[in-house]
Amino acid sequence: MSIAAAVTGTATAAVHAPVHHAPHHASTQRTAPRREQSPLNPSSQALRAAGSGASPPADGVRTHIANLDRVLGKPPRTPSQAGPPSSKQEQESEQEPLNIRHGLLNALNLSFFVPMPGMRARMAADEHMSPRSLMHMQQLLSADSPRASPRSTIGPRWRALHGEGGWAGLLDPLDSDLRRELLRYGDFVQAAYQAFHSLPTAAARHRGLMLPDRSYRPTRSLFATSALSMPPWAKRPNTPEWLTQQSNWIGYVAVCESEREVARMGRRDIAIVLRGTATCLEWAENLRASLVPLDGEAGEGKQAGPEDPKVARGFRSLYKTAGEEVKSLSEDVMDEVRRLMEKYKGEELSITIVGHSLGGALALLVADEIATTVPDAPPVAVVSFGGPKVGNAAFVDKLKQSGKVNVLRIVNAGDMVTKVPGVAPRLPLSKEQYQHVGAELRIDSKNSPCLRPDVGPASRHDLEAYLHLIDGFTATGHPFRYDARRSVIRLLQLQKGNVKKEYVNRARELGVDPAAPADVGRSMAYGNCAVASPS
Repeated sequence: MSIAAAVTGTATAAVHAPVHHAPHHASTQRTAPRREQSPLNPSSQALRAAGSGASPPADGVRTHIANLDRVLGKPPRTPSQAGPPSSKQEQESEQEPLNIRHGLLNALNLSFFVPMPGMRARMAADEHMSPRSLMHMQQLLSADSPRASPRSTIGPRWRALHGEGGWAGLLDPLDSDLRRELLRYGDFVQAAYQAFHSLPTAAARHRGLMLPDRSYRPTRSLFATSALSMPPWAKRPNTPEWLTQQSNWIGYVAVCESEREVARMGRRDIAIVLRGTATCLEWAENLRASLVPLDGEAGEGKQAGPEDPKVARGFRSLYKTAGEEVKSLSEDVMDEVRRLMEKYKGEELSITIVGHSLGGALALLVADEIATTVPDAPPVAVVSFGGPKVGNAAFVDKLKQSGKVNVLRIVNAGDMVTKVPGVAPRLPLSKEQYQHVGAELRIDSKNSPCLRPDVGPASRHDLEAYLHLIDGFTATGHPFRYDARRSVIRLLQLQKGNVKKEYVNRARELGVDPAAPADVGRSMAYGNCAVASPS
């Protein structure tokens, strides 16, 4: 229906309708003038149709909204895929977090099995977005922001940023240079996830691996082998082979080769990057939480006491077990560290071990072995995103007393993985309980302007959510950083059900489909690896 026709129809109806004229002297009280319903108001036709007993046309509302948009000069709305959901089940799936629907891979996420009260609650007040937030959202969705390493010279203070002094005075409030360093190392882990999931069964070196910082070059692939094997009765005909194989690609070693970047950072950095849990056997190893001696099982007639360093059995198994065709993770890492130290002998070096979830646990074992077996090792820093506890109090003391290892744990409030394991089975002594090690940078999903405050455990443990929160964190009790520039496209695609509705709707209006798979090629071009981090 055109605007002219709508107006003409309304005028005709007004002529034939009886009109009552009140005398001017009837009352001194002024009456409000009668206003005709606008032909562009969808409720006007609905009211007249209800009064006459006729049913309004099915497309009346959409027609009037289109007329209104045409009058106001608004651009057409982005059409939806197939209209409104036709059933209650479809409506619930619309609100479900996207990463929950990615199949068995994300079902292996330990945090997903932990219930959280109020996970599905809807708070209308928290869905509101301010005009400033909407403008910021449009900027973040218009293009991916480059996530390059910090361009300011950090050479004079690299040791402090690398953990010398335990990051005192740099975490709360968060130092801007440290923030950019953490984001770069976090994207290194995203690159590890992408490299694994692009071809999980491949044994070739660095196949599909693209680093977000081109000043680094990968030098060796790393594999982790489980001591467990999948029983025949547990295998399913359609299960991918990589989900049940014992040895899997878990990360890589890279070294900074750009002399310009070396001069800017004040040293040549060696990065050891480890992804989180991704296979059935890795998940099974996570559940083997009994403490065992760090140096191996106690010999005959010897019993390890609480003063001996102990770590989780499953983590040690993945670190020390060799496969049929690959070395153990321990052997590969130590061989490559020694080779690179010999190659760059005489230079200022640093070793940064970074991991997410299971990778954060294995990073502590790597750091301990370097500090123990390499006397002339350079400073070692561990950056753990959502890592669990690894060992007992004696293991924590061993790392502290080495004087070579600095540990920074980044923890999202409510991330259940950072709280496990608790107390080792049948070991009630306080010294035999699991303990965390190192400094802590605590962030919170509730501080994000676009994440719902009742996000589930899967979102709280997701690596991209971690990087999003780090990019916006300024200090405890302070609002989200107003000039945060990290693109939220991947966050929308991976955590759509945990993003506020207004952000999802605005993203669609700006041409971003949150239901579409993450555009790996586009994000990689800007130094971002768009890949789900299932654990």
